[in-house]
Amino acid sequence: MVDQAIRAVVEDLLARYVHAIDDDRLEEWPGFFAPDGRYLLTTAENHAAGLPLCIIQADSPAMMVDRIAALRHANIYEAQTYRHVQSSLLLRALDGERVAAVSNFQVVRTMHDGAAVPFASGRYVDRIRLPGGPCFEERLVLLDSRRVDTLLAIPI
Repeated sequence: MVDQAIRAVVEDLLARYVHAIDDDRLEEWPGFFAPDGRYLLTTAENHAAGLPLCIIQADSPAMMVDRIAALRHANIYEAQTYRHVQSSLLLRALDGERVAAVSNFQVVRTMHDGAAVPFASGRYVDRIRLPGGPCFEERLVLLDSRRVDTLLAIPI
């Protein structure tokens, strides 16, 4: 069982994470991760089958910084924003310094012309380090659908 103080700290981390993305403060994204933190995005189907290839794999915050620089300066994609909805947070203590967290998400994507469409749903499977301020050791994003839009530019 995880006490309420730890739950509040984790909920705050998760909320700050999605707000940074939804508010286009993408440069903050790598700062949510431990120095050796990883971000992995794949389909739930591939993960269940043990297939290791990810749609997005960043093995360090430095790789995340590079991704954001590419989004800002090199890649060409239609202007868009996300709006996350998170729910159903489950927590489990791993040891005195880390917790495992699982939560569900839905993302609505709004394009530059104002069209808003359901974009992604799935769950986050996280390992969170607590000392020194909470941060992700690993954030595994499992998409419910194997159909992935080619415009997956912004992290989920």
